[in-house]
Amino acid sequence: MARKTIIAGCLLLAGCGVRCASMVGPARTVLPAPVQAPSKPGTANPVHQSESLLVAPAIVIGFVGGFVRHTDSIHSPVQMAARLRDSYSSAVYVEVFENRRREDAHRKILEVLGQGGGSLADDAKRQARVIIYGMSWGGSETVALARELKDDKIPVLLTVQVDSVGKVGQNDGLIPSNVAEAANFYQTDGLLHGQVQIRAEDRRRTRIVGNFHYEYKTRSPNCAEYPWYDRFFTKYHTRIECDPEVWNRVETLIRAKLPPVEDKSKTGRVKSEN
Repeated sequence: MARKTIIAGCLLLAGCGVRCASMVGPARTVLPAPVQAPSKPGTANPVHQSESLLVAPAIVIGFVGGFVRHTDSIHSPVQMAARLRDSYSSAVYVEVFENRRREDAHRKILEVLGQGGGSLADDAKRQARVIIYGMSWGGSETVALARELKDDKIPVLLTVQVDSVGKVGQNDGLIPSNVAEAANFYQTDGLLHGQVQIRAEDRRRTRIVGNFHYEYKTRSPNCAEYPWYDRFFTKYHTRIECDPEVWNRVETLIRAKLPPVEDKSKTGRVKSEN
């Protein structure tokens, strides 16, 4: 959860229960085009255009939960994005957004795929390789963004939700049919916990990798860097967010959809981490 005041943490719990109310705010200014450097250092890896680049890069979009900033590196979704950027160069575009900035993420995907002033060409849509993941409210936005891409006729390779908490007006349990595979990680303890089961809108087109249950009453990952109010008020929800076992599994699922990474230790060699 976010690094905010104790009052904000208490208000979040007071209005939540199992499913939280929406905190969606207006979209911010559109982020820079992929051929430019990101607006904030370290928030996204630039995509370099060249004559040899025949297809759009794979795109990995992450959403943080609660009031977390997309640059807050103590949080696992941000840390995982940094590792992916370190492994891949222009072959993969990686960016993390606050969960209230879904429309910014949507526009960024269209930019990276090459949409100019007109509509996106059919061949660009077919070549799209989009992966979306999110924590808490970010899990709800993961499904909402995938649904928007369905309206655009853009396929999604994979969605991953971690302790997904649905926003008002959103159904984070029904995966749209443009998603090839979807995975859900959740825990059920405490006042704030995630979607227990995701299902496919069309089982012929979407494979549910699994609904993976974690229990933290007898197991406590080291969340010492998280704010004390997160560890106190939403301790189980926080524990799944800082659990390295969960995020290693999430990262493995994502890397399996990405191209092999270059082995920097050996010139001319390519090392696959998939």
